[in-house]
Amino acid sequence: MKKSGISILITDDDVNIRKSLFRLFINMLSEKNLNIAEADNGAAAIALLEKNDYDVLLLDLDMPGLSGMDVLRQLKAHDMQTEIIILTGHATVSTAVEAIKIGAYDYLTKPFNADELITVVEKAYEKRMLLRENILLRTQIKKQSETKKIITASPLMFELLEHVKKIANSDFSVLISGESGVGKELIAKAVHDESERAEGPFITINCGAIPDKMLESELFGHEKGAFTSAHGRKLGLLEIANDGTLFLDEIAELPQHLQAILLRVFETGKFFRIGGTKEIMVNVRFISATNKDLKAEVEKGNFREDLFYRINALPIYIPPLRERNEDIPLLIENFIKNNPSFKDKRFSKDVLDTLSGYSWPGNVRELQNVVHRTLLLSQNDIIESSDLPLDLGMVHEKNIKRLEDIEKEHIMKVLKEVGGQRGKAAEILGISTKTLYRKLLDYGIKKGVPIENALQD
Repeated sequence: MKKSGISILITDDDVNIRKSLFRLFINMLSEKNLNIAEADNGAAAIALLEKNDYDVLLLDLDMPGLSGMDVLRQLKAHDMQTEIIILTGHATVSTAVEAIKIGAYDYLTKPFNADELITVVEKAYEKRMLLRENILLRTQIKKQSETKKIITASPLMFELLEHVKKIANSDFSVLISGESGVGKELIAKAVHDESERAEGPFITINCGAIPDKMLESELFGHEKGAFTSAHGRKLGLLEIANDGTLFLDEIAELPQHLQAILLRVFETGKFFRIGGTKEIMVNVRFISATNKDLKAEVEKGNFREDLFYRINALPIYIPPLRERNEDIPLLIENFIKNNPSFKDKRFSKDVLDTLSGYSWPGNVRELQNVVHRTLLLSQNDIIESSDLPLDLGMVHEKNIKRLEDIEKEHIMKVLKEVGGQRGKAAEILGISTKTLYRKLLDYGIKKGVPIENALQD
Protein backbone atom coordinates (compact mmCIF):
# COMPACT_ATOMS: atom_id res chain seq x y z
CA MET A 1 0.00 0.00 0.00
CA LYS A 2 1.37 3.39 -1.01
CA LYS A 3 2.41 5.58 1.89
CA SER A 4 0.39 8.77 2.14
CA GLY A 5 2.09 12.09 1.41
CA ILE A 6 3.76 13.57 -1.67
CA SER A 7 6.02 11.31 -3.72
CA ILE A 8 8.34 13.25 -6.04
CA LEU A 9 10.76 12.09 -8.73
CA ILE A 10 13.50 14.60 -9.65
CA THR A 11 15.01 13.94 -13.08
CA ASP A 12 17.98 16.09 -14.17
CA ASP A 13 21.46 15.23 -15.45
CA ASP A 14 22.95 18.00 -13.26
CA VAL A 15 23.69 16.50 -9.83
CA ASN A 16 23.84 19.96 -8.20
CA ILE A 17 20.32 20.81 -9.34
CA ARG A 18 19.04 17.44 -8.04
CA LYS A 19 20.64 17.98 -4.64
CA SER A 20 19.42 21.57 -4.47
CA LEU A 21 15.84 20.52 -5.21
CA PHE A 22 16.07 17.67 -2.72
CA ARG A 23 17.14 20.04 0.10
CA LEU A 24 14.46 22.56 -0.88
CA PHE A 25 11.67 20.00 -0.63
CA ILE A 26 12.98 18.60 2.65
CA ASN A 27 13.05 22.09 4.15
CA MET A 28 9.73 23.40 2.80
CA LEU A 29 7.53 20.30 2.48
CA SER A 30 8.65 18.30 5.51
CA GLU A 31 5.10 18.14 6.92
CA LYS A 32 3.89 16.36 3.77
CA ASN A 33 5.45 12.97 4.61
CA LEU A 34 7.79 13.20 1.62
CA ASN A 35 9.04 10.39 -0.55
CA ILE A 36 11.74 11.74 -2.92
CA ALA A 37 13.64 9.83 -5.60
CA GLU A 38 16.21 10.95 -8.16
CA ALA A 39 17.13 9.99 -11.73
CA ASP A 40 20.06 11.39 -13.75
CA ASN A 41 18.63 10.56 -17.18
CA GLY A 42 15.36 9.91 -19.01
CA ALA A 43 15.74 6.14 -19.25
CA ALA A 44 16.34 5.86 -15.49
CA ALA A 45 13.26 8.02 -14.83
CA ILE A 46 11.04 5.77 -16.96
CA ALA A 47 12.42 2.68 -15.21
CA LEU A 48 11.53 4.17 -11.81
CA LEU A 49 8.06 5.24 -12.98
CA GLU A 50 7.32 1.73 -14.21
CA LYS A 51 8.01 0.39 -10.70
CA ASN A 52 6.65 3.19 -8.50
CA ASP A 53 3.65 5.49 -8.45
CA TYR A 54 4.98 9.06 -8.17
CA ASP A 55 2.63 12.00 -7.69
CA VAL A 56 4.91 14.64 -9.26
CA LEU A 57 7.77 14.35 -11.75
CA LEU A 58 10.21 17.26 -12.15
CA LEU A 59 11.66 16.70 -15.60
CA ASP A 60 14.59 18.49 -17.23
CA LEU A 61 14.07 18.97 -20.96
CA ASP A 62 17.70 19.10 -22.03
CA MET A 63 19.34 15.77 -21.13
CA PRO A 64 21.70 13.53 -23.12
CA GLY A 65 20.21 10.35 -24.55
CA LEU A 66 16.48 10.29 -23.91
CA SER A 67 15.34 13.91 -23.73
CA GLY A 68 12.67 15.30 -21.46
CA MET A 69 10.25 15.54 -24.39
CA ASP A 70 10.89 11.88 -25.24
CA VAL A 71 10.14 10.91 -21.63
CA LEU A 72 6.97 13.02 -21.62
CA ARG A 73 5.68 11.44 -24.85
CA GLN A 74 6.31 7.92 -23.56
CA LEU A 75 4.54 8.61 -20.26
CA LYS A 76 1.50 10.11 -21.99
CA ALA A 77 1.41 7.25 -24.52
CA HIS A 78 1.14 4.82 -21.58
CA ASP A 79 -1.46 7.01 -19.83
CA MET A 80 0.62 7.40 -16.66
CA GLN A 81 -1.15 9.75 -14.26
CA THR A 82 1.93 11.38 -12.69
CA GLU A 83 1.78 15.18 -12.89
CA ILE A 84 4.83 16.46 -14.84
CA ILE A 85 6.55 19.80 -14.22
CA ILE A 86 9.06 20.72 -16.93
CA LEU A 87 12.42 22.27 -15.94
CA THR A 88 13.90 24.37 -18.73
CA GLY A 89 16.42 27.06 -19.60
CA HIS A 90 15.33 30.27 -21.32
CA ALA A 91 16.51 28.94 -24.67
CA THR A 92 14.00 26.08 -24.62
CA VAL A 93 10.86 27.89 -23.38
CA SER A 94 9.12 27.34 -26.70
CA THR A 95 9.71 23.59 -26.32
CA ALA A 96 8.33 23.75 -22.78
CA VAL A 97 5.15 25.38 -24.08
CA GLU A 98 4.85 22.49 -26.55
CA ALA A 99 5.25 20.12 -23.60
CA ILE A 100 2.24 21.74 -21.92
CA LYS A 101 0.20 21.01 -25.04
CA ILE A 102 1.23 17.35 -24.87
CA GLY A 103 0.11 17.12 -21.26
CA ALA A 104 2.70 18.47 -18.84
CA TYR A 105 1.19 20.26 -15.82
CA ASP A 106 3.45 23.35 -15.94
CA TYR A 107 7.02 24.49 -16.63
CA LEU A 108 9.62 26.46 -14.69
CA THR A 109 12.70 28.23 -16.02
CA LYS A 110 16.12 27.93 -14.42
CA PRO A 111 17.19 29.36 -12.02
CA PHE A 112 14.12 28.64 -9.90
CA ASN A 113 12.26 30.85 -7.49
CA ALA A 114 11.87 28.61 -4.45
CA ASP A 115 8.40 29.81 -3.42
CA GLU A 116 7.10 29.57 -6.99
CA LEU A 117 8.47 26.03 -7.33
CA ILE A 118 6.87 24.87 -4.08
CA THR A 119 3.53 26.41 -5.09
CA VAL A 120 3.55 24.67 -8.46
CA VAL A 121 4.47 21.32 -6.89
CA GLU A 122 1.67 21.61 -4.31
CA LYS A 123 -0.89 22.52 -6.97
CA ALA A 124 0.24 19.62 -9.17
CA TYR A 125 -0.13 17.30 -6.18
CA GLU A 126 -3.65 18.62 -5.45
CA LYS A 127 -4.65 17.96 -9.07
CA ARG A 128 -3.24 14.44 -8.78
CA MET A 129 -5.28 13.83 -5.62
CA LEU A 130 -8.48 15.13 -7.22
CA LEU A 131 -7.98 12.90 -10.24
CA ARG A 132 -7.38 9.91 -7.99
CA GLU A 133 -10.47 10.75 -5.94
CA ASN A 134 -12.55 11.10 -9.11
CA ILE A 135 -11.39 7.69 -10.33
CA LEU A 136 -12.39 6.15 -7.00
CA LEU A 137 -15.73 7.92 -7.08
CA ARG A 138 -16.44 6.80 -10.65
CA THR A 139 -15.67 3.25 -9.57
CA GLN A 140 -18.01 3.62 -6.58
CA ILE A 141 -20.76 5.11 -8.72
CA LYS A 142 -20.40 2.34 -11.33
CA LYS A 143 -20.51 -0.32 -8.63
CA GLN A 144 -23.53 1.23 -6.96
CA SER A 145 -25.24 1.72 -10.31
CA GLU A 146 -25.22 -1.99 -11.13
CA THR A 147 -28.87 -2.94 -10.90
CA LYS A 148 -29.70 -5.83 -8.59
CA LYS A 149 -32.96 -7.45 -9.54
CA ILE A 150 -35.57 -7.60 -6.79
CA ILE A 151 -36.56 -11.25 -6.46
CA THR A 152 -40.14 -11.74 -5.33
CA ALA A 153 -43.35 -13.71 -5.77
CA SER A 154 -45.13 -11.84 -2.99
CA PRO A 155 -48.31 -9.82 -3.62
CA LEU A 156 -47.12 -7.46 -0.85
CA MET A 157 -43.88 -6.79 -2.72
CA PHE A 158 -45.60 -6.45 -6.09
CA GLU A 159 -47.81 -3.78 -4.53
CA LEU A 160 -44.74 -2.07 -3.07
CA LEU A 161 -42.96 -2.06 -6.43
CA GLU A 162 -46.00 -0.51 -8.10
CA HIS A 163 -45.91 2.19 -5.43
CA VAL A 164 -42.21 2.75 -6.22
CA LYS A 165 -43.06 3.40 -9.89
CA LYS A 166 -45.73 5.91 -8.92
CA ILE A 167 -43.50 8.00 -6.66
CA ALA A 168 -40.19 7.67 -8.52
CA ASN A 169 -40.46 10.77 -10.71
CA SER A 170 -41.43 13.03 -7.84
CA ASP A 171 -38.48 14.82 -6.30
CA PHE A 172 -40.02 14.56 -2.83
CA SER A 173 -37.82 12.83 -0.27
CA VAL A 174 -38.51 9.18 0.56
CA LEU A 175 -38.25 7.43 3.92
CA ILE A 176 -37.93 3.64 3.76
CA SER A 177 -38.65 1.77 6.98
CA GLY A 178 -38.46 -1.89 7.85
CA GLU A 179 -36.50 -4.37 9.92
CA SER A 180 -32.78 -4.94 9.45
CA GLY A 181 -31.97 -7.05 6.42
CA VAL A 182 -35.22 -6.57 4.47
CA GLY A 183 -33.50 -4.90 1.49
CA LYS A 184 -33.97 -1.17 2.03
CA GLU A 185 -31.05 -0.22 -0.21
CA LEU A 186 -32.48 -2.34 -3.06
CA ILE A 187 -35.76 -0.45 -2.86
CA ALA A 188 -33.94 2.88 -2.68
CA LYS A 189 -32.02 1.93 -5.84
CA ALA A 190 -35.30 0.91 -7.50
CA VAL A 191 -36.75 4.37 -6.77
CA HIS A 192 -33.64 5.95 -8.31
CA ASP A 193 -33.66 3.68 -11.37
CA GLU A 194 -37.33 4.43 -12.09
CA SER A 195 -36.79 8.18 -11.78
CA GLU A 196 -35.64 10.84 -14.21
CA ARG A 197 -32.39 10.90 -12.25
CA ALA A 198 -31.51 7.34 -13.29
CA GLU A 199 -28.57 8.54 -15.43
CA GLY A 200 -27.19 10.47 -12.46
CA PRO A 201 -25.21 9.03 -9.55
CA PHE A 202 -26.76 6.90 -6.80
CA ILE A 203 -24.59 7.44 -3.73
CA THR A 204 -24.97 5.57 -0.45
CA ILE A 205 -23.77 6.55 3.02
CA ASN A 206 -24.42 4.51 6.14
CA CYS A 207 -24.91 7.05 8.93
CA GLY A 208 -24.44 4.39 11.60
CA ALA A 209 -21.23 2.88 10.26
CA ILE A 210 -19.02 6.00 10.17
CA PRO A 211 -17.62 7.68 13.33
CA ASP A 212 -19.25 11.05 14.07
CA LYS A 213 -16.03 12.99 13.49
CA MET A 214 -15.63 11.53 9.99
CA LEU A 215 -19.30 11.60 9.02
CA GLU A 216 -19.46 15.37 8.54
CA SER A 217 -16.44 15.30 6.22
CA GLU A 218 -17.90 12.37 4.26
CA LEU A 219 -21.21 14.15 3.77
CA PHE A 220 -20.12 17.75 3.22
CA GLY A 221 -16.43 17.50 2.29
CA HIS A 222 -13.66 19.76 3.54
CA GLU A 223 -11.14 22.32 2.37
CA LYS A 224 -7.38 21.97 2.62
CA GLY A 225 -6.23 22.82 6.14
CA ALA A 226 -9.71 22.57 7.67
CA PHE A 227 -8.22 20.21 10.26
CA THR A 228 -4.88 18.52 10.91
CA SER A 229 -5.23 15.68 8.40
CA ALA A 230 -6.92 17.77 5.69
CA HIS A 231 -3.96 17.93 3.30
CA GLY A 232 -6.15 18.75 0.30
CA ARG A 233 -9.71 19.52 -0.72
CA LYS A 234 -12.15 16.64 -0.38
CA LEU A 235 -15.52 16.60 -2.11
CA GLY A 236 -18.38 15.42 0.09
CA LEU A 237 -20.89 12.80 -1.01
CA LEU A 238 -23.53 15.52 -1.32
CA GLU A 239 -21.52 17.09 -4.15
CA ILE A 240 -20.81 13.72 -5.72
CA ALA A 241 -24.55 12.96 -5.72
CA ASN A 242 -25.40 16.20 -7.55
CA ASP A 243 -28.13 15.63 -10.18
CA GLY A 244 -28.67 12.19 -8.70
CA THR A 245 -29.78 10.50 -5.49
CA LEU A 246 -28.21 10.39 -2.03
CA PHE A 247 -29.28 7.38 0.04
CA LEU A 248 -28.94 8.03 3.78
CA ASP A 249 -29.01 4.60 5.37
CA GLU A 250 -29.61 4.33 9.14
CA ILE A 251 -30.67 7.99 9.22
CA ALA A 252 -31.71 7.62 12.87
CA GLU A 253 -28.02 7.39 13.81
CA LEU A 254 -27.22 10.86 12.40
CA PRO A 255 -25.82 13.06 15.21
CA GLN A 256 -27.93 16.06 16.26
CA HIS A 257 -25.50 18.73 15.00
CA LEU A 258 -25.44 17.09 11.56
CA GLN A 259 -29.23 16.84 11.57
CA ALA A 260 -29.33 20.65 11.79
CA ILE A 261 -26.91 21.07 8.87
CA LEU A 262 -28.75 18.50 6.78
CA LEU A 263 -32.06 20.24 7.46
CA ARG A 264 -30.65 23.41 5.90
CA VAL A 265 -29.63 21.42 2.81
CA PHE A 266 -33.20 20.10 2.54
CA GLU A 267 -34.55 23.64 2.79
CA THR A 268 -32.07 25.53 0.58
CA GLY A 269 -30.01 22.99 -1.36
CA LYS A 270 -26.91 24.79 -0.02
CA PHE A 271 -24.07 23.99 2.39
CA PHE A 272 -20.43 24.76 3.14
CA ARG A 273 -17.55 22.34 3.06
CA ILE A 274 -15.78 22.09 6.42
CA GLY A 275 -13.41 25.04 6.57
CA GLY A 276 -14.93 26.54 3.43
CA THR A 277 -16.27 30.04 2.80
CA LYS A 278 -17.88 29.37 -0.57
CA GLU A 279 -21.48 28.16 -0.43
CA ILE A 280 -22.06 25.01 -2.49
CA MET A 281 -25.41 24.42 -4.19
CA VAL A 282 -26.58 20.93 -5.12
CA ASN A 283 -29.58 19.35 -6.79
CA VAL A 284 -30.06 16.06 -4.96
CA ARG A 285 -32.99 13.72 -4.31
CA PHE A 286 -32.86 12.31 -0.78
CA ILE A 287 -33.87 8.78 0.15
CA SER A 288 -33.46 7.79 3.79
CA ALA A 289 -33.86 4.47 5.58
CA THR A 290 -34.27 3.31 9.14
CA ASN A 291 -35.07 0.19 11.14
CA LYS A 292 -36.10 2.33 14.11
CA ASP A 293 -39.39 3.99 14.96
CA LEU A 294 -38.43 7.55 14.04
CA LYS A 295 -41.56 9.04 15.64
CA ALA A 296 -40.48 7.46 18.90
CA GLU A 297 -36.97 8.86 18.40
CA VAL A 298 -38.50 12.32 17.91
CA GLU A 299 -40.48 11.96 21.15
CA LYS A 300 -37.29 10.93 22.98
CA GLY A 301 -35.51 14.01 21.65
CA ASN A 302 -33.02 11.93 19.64
CA PHE A 303 -34.22 13.09 16.23
CA ARG A 304 -35.33 16.53 15.07
CA GLU A 305 -39.05 16.74 14.39
CA ASP A 306 -38.61 19.25 11.55
CA LEU A 307 -36.09 16.98 9.82
CA PHE A 308 -38.38 13.98 10.31
CA TYR A 309 -41.19 15.69 8.40
CA ARG A 310 -38.73 16.70 5.67
CA ILE A 311 -37.43 13.17 5.04
CA ASN A 312 -40.83 11.50 5.46
CA ALA A 313 -42.65 13.16 2.53
CA LEU A 314 -43.13 9.78 0.81
CA PRO A 315 -42.96 6.84 3.23
CA ILE A 316 -42.31 3.25 2.11
CA TYR A 317 -42.60 0.25 4.44
CA ILE A 318 -40.92 -3.03 3.48
CA PRO A 319 -42.60 -6.09 5.04
CA PRO A 320 -40.34 -8.59 6.82
CA LEU A 321 -39.47 -11.89 5.15
CA ARG A 322 -41.75 -13.89 7.47
CA GLU A 323 -44.73 -12.05 5.93
CA ARG A 324 -43.68 -13.01 2.41
CA ASN A 325 -42.24 -16.49 2.82
CA GLU A 326 -43.21 -17.33 -0.76
CA ASP A 327 -40.04 -15.39 -1.66
CA ILE A 328 -37.74 -17.75 0.24
CA PRO A 329 -37.37 -20.52 -2.42
CA LEU A 330 -36.81 -17.87 -5.11
CA LEU A 331 -34.20 -16.08 -3.01
CA ILE A 332 -32.36 -19.33 -2.28
CA GLU A 333 -32.34 -20.20 -5.98
CA ASN A 334 -30.93 -16.75 -6.74
CA PHE A 335 -28.20 -17.06 -4.08
CA ILE A 336 -27.07 -20.33 -5.67
CA LYS A 337 -27.28 -18.93 -9.22
CA ASN A 338 -25.11 -15.93 -8.35
CA ASN A 339 -22.35 -18.07 -6.83
CA PRO A 340 -20.76 -20.32 -9.49
CA SER A 341 -19.03 -22.51 -6.89
CA PHE A 342 -22.48 -23.68 -5.68
CA LYS A 343 -24.03 -24.26 -9.11
CA ASP A 344 -24.30 -28.06 -8.72
CA LYS A 345 -25.99 -27.91 -5.33
CA ARG A 346 -29.67 -27.63 -4.47
CA PHE A 347 -31.94 -27.85 -1.42
CA SER A 348 -34.34 -30.73 -0.92
CA LYS A 349 -38.08 -30.00 -0.76
CA ASP A 350 -38.16 -30.82 2.96
CA VAL A 351 -35.40 -28.30 3.65
CA LEU A 352 -37.10 -25.62 1.52
CA ASP A 353 -40.31 -26.22 3.47
CA THR A 354 -38.40 -25.99 6.75
CA LEU A 355 -36.63 -22.76 5.76
CA SER A 356 -39.89 -21.29 4.48
CA GLY A 357 -41.46 -21.91 7.88
CA TYR A 358 -38.73 -20.18 9.88
CA SER A 359 -39.37 -16.61 11.09
CA TRP A 360 -36.01 -15.14 9.92
CA PRO A 361 -35.60 -12.27 12.41
CA GLY A 362 -32.58 -11.09 10.35
CA ASN A 363 -34.68 -11.25 7.16
CA VAL A 364 -33.09 -11.64 3.71
CA ARG A 365 -29.58 -10.94 5.02
CA GLU A 366 -29.85 -13.74 7.58
CA LEU A 367 -31.31 -16.12 4.99
CA GLN A 368 -28.42 -15.39 2.63
CA ASN A 369 -25.84 -15.99 5.37
CA VAL A 370 -27.43 -19.31 6.38
CA VAL A 371 -27.74 -20.48 2.76
CA HIS A 372 -24.11 -19.61 1.93
CA ARG A 373 -22.82 -21.23 5.12
CA THR A 374 -24.84 -24.39 4.51
CA LEU A 375 -23.73 -24.68 0.88
CA LEU A 376 -20.11 -24.10 1.85
CA LEU A 377 -19.99 -26.67 4.65
CA SER A 378 -22.12 -29.41 3.10
CA GLN A 379 -20.32 -32.14 1.15
CA ASN A 380 -23.53 -33.17 -0.59
CA ASP A 381 -25.07 -31.86 -3.81
CA ILE A 382 -28.54 -32.25 -2.31
CA ILE A 383 -28.89 -30.31 0.95
CA GLU A 384 -30.87 -32.25 3.56
CA SER A 385 -32.07 -31.33 7.06
CA SER A 386 -28.91 -32.72 8.65
CA ASP A 387 -26.84 -30.16 6.71
CA LEU A 388 -28.61 -27.16 8.23
CA PRO A 389 -26.79 -25.21 10.96
CA LEU A 390 -27.75 -26.24 14.49
CA ASP A 391 -28.23 -22.64 15.59
CA LEU A 392 -31.47 -22.57 13.62
CA GLY A 393 -32.69 -24.99 16.27
CA MET A 394 -33.29 -27.77 13.76
CA VAL A 395 -32.63 -31.45 14.37
CA HIS A 396 -32.52 -34.20 11.82
CA GLU A 397 -35.51 -36.22 10.66
CA LYS A 398 -38.08 -37.33 13.29
CA ASN A 399 -36.52 -35.28 16.08
CA ILE A 400 -37.38 -31.98 14.37
CA LYS A 401 -39.48 -29.76 16.61
CA ARG A 402 -42.03 -27.26 15.39
CA LEU A 403 -40.15 -24.11 14.48
CA GLU A 404 -42.59 -21.97 16.43
CA ASP A 405 -41.84 -23.97 19.60
CA ILE A 406 -38.08 -23.73 19.03
CA GLU A 407 -38.32 -19.99 18.51
CA LYS A 408 -40.40 -19.58 21.68
CA GLU A 409 -37.87 -21.62 23.69
CA HIS A 410 -35.02 -19.46 22.43
CA ILE A 411 -36.83 -16.18 23.17
CA MET A 412 -37.81 -17.29 26.67
CA LYS A 413 -34.26 -18.48 27.36
CA VAL A 414 -32.86 -15.05 26.41
CA LEU A 415 -35.50 -13.29 28.52
CA LYS A 416 -34.52 -15.43 31.49
CA GLU A 417 -30.84 -14.54 30.99
CA VAL A 418 -31.60 -10.79 31.07
CA GLY A 419 -34.02 -10.96 33.98
CA GLY A 420 -37.11 -10.34 31.86
CA GLN A 421 -35.88 -7.04 30.37
CA ARG A 422 -37.72 -6.96 27.07
CA GLY A 423 -35.63 -4.17 25.49
CA LYS A 424 -32.36 -5.92 26.21
CA ALA A 425 -33.74 -9.26 25.05
CA ALA A 426 -34.86 -7.73 21.73
CA GLU A 427 -31.36 -6.30 21.23
CA ILE A 428 -29.73 -9.70 21.84
CA LEU A 429 -32.24 -11.45 19.58
CA GLY A 430 -31.62 -8.94 16.78
CA ILE A 431 -35.28 -7.99 16.48
CA SER A 432 -37.21 -4.82 17.26
CA THR A 433 -38.91 -4.41 20.65
CA LYS A 434 -42.21 -4.16 18.77
CA THR A 435 -41.62 -7.59 17.19
CA LEU A 436 -40.74 -9.10 20.57
CA TYR A 437 -43.92 -7.72 22.17
CA ARG A 438 -45.96 -9.15 19.31
CA LYS A 439 -44.41 -12.58 19.77
CA LEU A 440 -44.98 -12.47 23.53
CA LEU A 441 -48.64 -11.62 22.90
CA ASP A 442 -48.80 -14.71 20.67
CA TYR A 443 -47.48 -16.70 23.64
CA GLY A 444 -50.21 -15.21 25.85
CA ILE A 445 -47.87 -12.83 27.70
CA LYS A 446 -49.43 -9.35 27.75
CA LYS A 447 -47.50 -6.07 27.65
CA GLY A 448 -46.75 -4.69 31.10
CA VAL A 449 -47.34 -8.02 32.85
CA PRO A 450 -44.31 -9.39 34.78
CA ILE A 451 -42.72 -12.17 32.86
CA GLU A 452 -41.55 -14.27 35.84
CA ASN A 453 -44.60 -16.54 35.81
CA ALA A 454 -44.13 -17.33 32.11
CA LEU A 455 -40.45 -18.08 32.71
CA GLN A 456 -41.43 -20.63 35.33
CA ASP A 457 -43.75 -22.52 32.98
